[in-house]
Amino acid sequence: MNKAIGLSIGLLAGAVAGGVIALLYAPKSGKETRKMIKDQTRDVVDTVKEKTSGVIEVFKDGASELNHTGHAAVNALKN
Repeated sequence: MNKAIGLSIGLLAGAVAGGVIALLYAPKSGKETRKMIKDQTRDVVDTVKEKTSGVIEVFKDGASELNHTGHAAVNALKN
């Protein structure tokens, strides 16, 4: 799981860096380039939010299940 998250972050960072470099070398005006960077940054931020919300939900569900299991084990030991 940690390797997958690390790989995803690395790929995302590489894609962002590649996109920024490509935009900086594109034959467009400064105004157009800044708008493209702004739009692409917004897209990347939205994508990251979508991906991390899914990971956060998985961790929340896992923690909730672990909590439930722990309570059940404590109750079983008490009886």
